Amino acid sequence: MHESGTAINGPFQTRYGRFVIEVLRGQAQVDFLPNALTGAVFSVALFAAGWQFGLYGLIGTAVGTATARLLGADRSRITAGLEGFNACLVAVGCAVFLGAAQLSTALLALAGSTVVTVLTGAAARILATWELPTSTLPFCVTASAMTIAAPGFQRVWHQDAGPAALAQPATGATALTVTDLWHAFFAGIGQIFFMPQWYVGLIFLAGISLASRRAGALACVGSAVGILTAWALGAPAEQVAEGTMSYNAALVAMALCGVFLVADAWSLGYAIVGAAAATALSPALAAVFAPSGGHTFTWPFVLVSLVFLAAAPAFPRLRRVTG
Repeated sequence: MHESGTAINGPFQTRYGRFVIEVLRGQAQVDFLPNALTGAVFSVALFAAGWQFGLYGLIGTAVGTATARLLGADRSRITAGLEGFNACLVAVGCAVFLGAAQLSTALLALAGSTVVTVLTGAAARILATWELPTSTLPFCVTASAMTIAAPGFQRVWHQDAGPAALAQPATGATALTVTDLWHAFFAGIGQIFFMPQWYVGLIFLAGISLASRRAGALACVGSAVGILTAWALGAPAEQVAEGTMSYNAALVAMALCGVFLVADAWSLGYAIVGAAAATALSPALAAVFAPSGGHTFTWPFVLVSLVFLAAAPAFPRLRRVTG
């Protein structure tokens, strides 16, 4: 991946200025974009959802980036923001699922942002054997472990109820109104950061498009495919409108057409199939995690993208992005 957008020069070309840019790129890398301006827009989106979320996102990304620096991680990865995005998601995930106002949550977010950097290094070494990216796998492992373990610790768990005993069958209306559709379209992009507000998703989309119009278009395609697939399979309209059925599809669409595979008609079709598969997989993983109190997070995206990328060399019409 390469930096796009306006270069930041002048007084920012200092030790601390470079760190700030690395942190902002780390936030942008949640959507595969090593662009500091996009990261700044993403930060605005998180603050628009709630100042705690914006703060957790920035601090988490900074801790992950600083940990990678201290441990001597590959400099090019740090510069591109690749050592910060998993930490960003861990910190924001802690705020959303464990309660942003709790001191224990803040401490766990700091610890998780540190640990996920180590997991990123381990995942990168293992997956390099098959030339596969880590994507958000380290985040998923860390966040799943933390949220599943949380109810077992009284100083960590502050909710009224514990994990559900079993996943329940889908209920409720499946017909989508016009309002449901456009809310779902933008919320499907905002839910990548666990934010269900449509206007937050719109800000995220603006940030993606600022760095790459193609990436913005593919995020839209993925969100639309997720909505269509969820509706066709009879997902409850409320879930669709909140974007929980389409954010993994948005990530898959971007990943498989332009980020890891060369963008062309073949990879676009491949990405659409992958986006639909990720949507269908989401309820299955929700059912798996429900008894233990876990969440799907971006597991559908991780599993589908890894399988589809591992299979890509078997199909000559699909070309991997190099460099």
